[in-house]
Amino acid sequence: MPQSPYILYSDGNGNIFEDTSLYAVGRAGWDALPIPAEDWIELPDGGNLYELPGRRGIGIDVVTGEMRLCEKGWAVAAFIPPAHTGLYIAAYETLPDAPTLPLFCYTAAGWLNDKTYVPAVRIEKDIRQECAGYDDKKIKTGTQQLLEHYPENRLVKHLMENCCMTYNCPAARNFSLSRWECPVPTSPACNANCVGCISFQPEEETIVSTQDRLTFKPMAEEIVEFTVPHLMNAPFPIVSFGQGCEGEPLLMWETIRQAIIEIRKHTDRGSININTNGSKPDAVKALCEAGLNSIRVSTNSARKHIYEPYYRPNNYQFEDIIESLKVMRSYGGWASINYFVFPGMTDSVEEYEALRKLIIDTDLSMIQWRNFNIDPDWYMGRMGVHETGEMLGVKQLMSLIREEFPKVKFGYFNPPMERIKGNYDQHFAGAELYQ
Repeated sequence: MPQSPYILYSDGNGNIFEDTSLYAVGRAGWDALPIPAEDWIELPDGGNLYELPGRRGIGIDVVTGEMRLCEKGWAVAAFIPPAHTGLYIAAYETLPDAPTLPLFCYTAAGWLNDKTYVPAVRIEKDIRQECAGYDDKKIKTGTQQLLEHYPENRLVKHLMENCCMTYNCPAARNFSLSRWECPVPTSPACNANCVGCISFQPEEETIVSTQDRLTFKPMAEEIVEFTVPHLMNAPFPIVSFGQGCEGEPLLMWETIRQAIIEIRKHTDRGSININTNGSKPDAVKALCEAGLNSIRVSTNSARKHIYEPYYRPNNYQFEDIIESLKVMRSYGGWASINYFVFPGMTDSVEEYEALRKLIIDTDLSMIQWRNFNIDPDWYMGRMGVHETGEMLGVKQLMSLIREEFPKVKFGYFNPPMERIKGNYDQHFAGAELYQ
């Protein structure tokens, strides 16, 4: 890109404009920074722009080269779609009465030559959540067929009516199309109180959860009924316990163990995965013995003192999540972290050292570099982070980890068995998976 894009602002009525007197900049931690021209990419399909009420965008004056506020309207940020990781947050100054932002990611955005640009990298070539791959007509038909086929199954009803048709959950939509990763929520309860929980927010909070949580405990029979056909028939099949619409699946480990044993009596095809906070290493051990293939442990940090104020765990601690990863690897399974990327904190030198240690200690298989869906000011305030220390930059962090740990895979999604076994890429030109 020959030059930086221009800053965007919103008029408060849903209209977005460029201000050609200011170049767009980004933010890491509390600091506004110029973004290297090579870090900008065109906003990928499926991305959106948001206005940020009560916030003035910060840009670089094209004449003086000084940073200043855009006073014309509210700041603008981008949502970047799955498979992409943002390198900088939108830069703005928050006014005193500004509302807390809802639980989305707020990547910097700019405008040049009739195109929107964002500082991001494509971290994953898997196309499983691309907008172009979803045909609403087929999704509706698939949903109907599943509801008719499993009339008594409460989980299928929850997945189709709530997740697929109400929330447009990409995983539930893929299930309706009988492909790839099938979500299996199991737990209405949780043993963490995450600040940015997407399925439960206390009434006194100023933000709302983005979806309602599962309200019942499914039985193993209900799980087995629809997951076995999925594993037997879907391309690149995965069944995944632990979804955004539930609490912590390890609290339901006995039911999950029973389901895994039963599933494997019917088919050995595909991968069985759990997305978890990793709080119960003994439960992970029991699930590995039953046939669990992979685990993805979510964390906002590889450092205990950043992890615990965010997750606010009940009856477990940071060390347990490390142990769960080790247990999975000791059984020869695949261990990923669902790593919430927050520019300015994730790429600090201190965090980099902690991440290196985590990779070495656990023999980690994969890092899923996920965008952190949270109001940046609110998050850093709640964490009590006033100084973020020396920063490497997200891109630099990734390249250092890649260089030192070439075996650790980078991505955004749970890998199917074909990828785990290493014979994935030759299948995978991408577009043929739409057929």
